[in-house]
Amino acid sequence: MFTIKQENVRLERSINLYSALALVIGTVIGSGIFFKQASVLSYSHSTTLALLAWFLGGILTLTSGLTIAEIGSQMPETGGLYTYMHNLYGKLWGFLSGWMQITVYGPAVIAALGAYLAILLQAFFGFSATYTPYVGVLSVVLISAFNFLSNRFGSALQIITTICKLVPIFAIIIFGLMFGDQNAVGQVLAEQSTTVAGNFGVAILATLFAYDGWILIANMGGEIKNPQRILPLAIVLGLSIVLLIYVFVSYSVFKTMPADMIARYGENATPHFAEMAFGKLGGKILNIGIIISILGCMNGKVMTMPRIMYAMAKNNELPFSKQLAYLNPTMHTPMVSITVIATIASGMILTVDPDRLTEICIFTVYCFYVMTFFGVFKLRRQDSQAKRPFSVPLYPLTPIVAILGAAFVLVSELFSDLSGVLISLMIVLCGIPIFYYKEKQKK
Repeated sequence: MFTIKQENVRLERSINLYSALALVIGTVIGSGIFFKQASVLSYSHSTTLALLAWFLGGILTLTSGLTIAEIGSQMPETGGLYTYMHNLYGKLWGFLSGWMQITVYGPAVIAALGAYLAILLQAFFGFSATYTPYVGVLSVVLISAFNFLSNRFGSALQIITTICKLVPIFAIIIFGLMFGDQNAVGQVLAEQSTTVAGNFGVAILATLFAYDGWILIANMGGEIKNPQRILPLAIVLGLSIVLLIYVFVSYSVFKTMPADMIARYGENATPHFAEMAFGKLGGKILNIGIIISILGCMNGKVMTMPRIMYAMAKNNELPFSKQLAYLNPTMHTPMVSITVIATIASGMILTVDPDRLTEICIFTVYCFYVMTFFGVFKLRRQDSQAKRPFSVPLYPLTPIVAILGAAFVLVSELFSDLSGVLISLMIVLCGIPIFYYKEKQKK
């Protein structure tokens, strides 16, 4: 398979604005909006502050997106964060950001989605819980095999699943706005805490994780039509739509259910809302919507994560780079990289807690975010007169806010999960000998 000449085989630039938008919206909206209402409310202690947390989390994410949009418009290549770090700070930093994403973070995110999808399917169809890990693996395998096909097929699936997941979301919004009889603003939980300020920060942190995943569209830079225009537009427009959806869903839930009831139901608050609004059938429909939402989110991750491995292999930075950089000559997809990522993710489902692995990697992911945000200042200082396809508005305020938002996550992780921070740094450091081994091979 690997003896076929690859000189004329390239990634296919076939992703248009609608596909790129579906990737941004579909990879961000997973299960968080359906299950995070109660936790954000519990941390905030009032519906007013909870809505503010969702809004501020969206604004912080949007400033990050605007900052990356300027960088991405100048580096419209496959690899996303890896490519930006590589071009801004050199090969070692680029390699380390990519290494962390392809060995642990990316596969763990896919594995966590697969495992959660299996739990939802088990609850919906009622098969034995013994089979859930295998159903999770099967879902990862099937989605990965589907992405062996041209990216046109993956994009089409992303558009379909995004539209399907928006149907129950809009139903929740419309019902809440029209028929809700509670005060969406001003409700306060019965048990008030004396540490509202600190807890409000945790509430914003919870929403930031619900907004995460938007940057993965940048991994497809080499497959987007007119990326200098479409990539920034997809990031900014997609995140703006997600922000509005998150705020309006929260507002509708708060308008329909008393705050204490939401806190009492916890993760089941939104499913209970669906049953209140539309009966048992409504609950089933919402469950189907959540399943489709997770499916679309996983498809977006499987489409985008292997592109990092492919980009690194094209630069001959990984063991077996020749094989990992292989593109199917008919479908123009990195089949081997997809297979490797899917294999690691499947192994994680069967052996470890992938959710915990994603939490462990958050610190280093945001370290690379901060470095990339600083890259805007670096690029402008290098050539202040350069023509930029996209310029971040309100410069330098916007990137400064993005940096402060990412720094807030870093400080929070240091205080709340020091062991996870140390493990994530060790994972990154393990890549250094591999990098220098490959560099020595090249010489």
